[in-house]
Amino acid sequence: MQPRVTVITIGVDDLERALHFYRDGLGLNTEGIVGREFEHGAVAFFDLQPGLRLAIWPRASIAHDTGLAPGRPSPTEFTLGHNVLSREEVDSVLEQARQAGATIVKPAQETFWGGYAGYFQDPDGHLWEVVWNPQLLPEA
Repeated sequence: MQPRVTVITIGVDDLERALHFYRDGLGLNTEGIVGREFEHGAVAFFDLQPGLRLAIWPRASIAHDTGLAPGRPSPTEFTLGHNVLSREEVDSVLEQARQAGATIVKPAQETFWGGYAGYFQDPDGHLWEVVWNPQLLPEA
């Protein structure tokens, strides 16, 4: 398999609420909700970086599309890592997320591996790690 991940889709309970959180609260770029004309088609995409988008799609639509029964979400199934350029930016992003309606799960602190990180949960319970890793600095 050649790794070509271009979209990360997360299930949400309320598409409008999730759109508001990611677009208005975190400031992610989107064209808004598309696909409303299709049953189970309403979705929103956000540009994360070149070649990678975040999609928010109702959990009920994911269940319908896959044929799987909807299960109880667990916030510890996976995390989304957001690398930043400085310790200060970790604090800033966590505060922005808190003001947008996120729950700070773990305030920013020094890590055992030499970085600085904290976690927040979006309104649907998805865990985001905001991290400054001196060995893996993102491009400015």
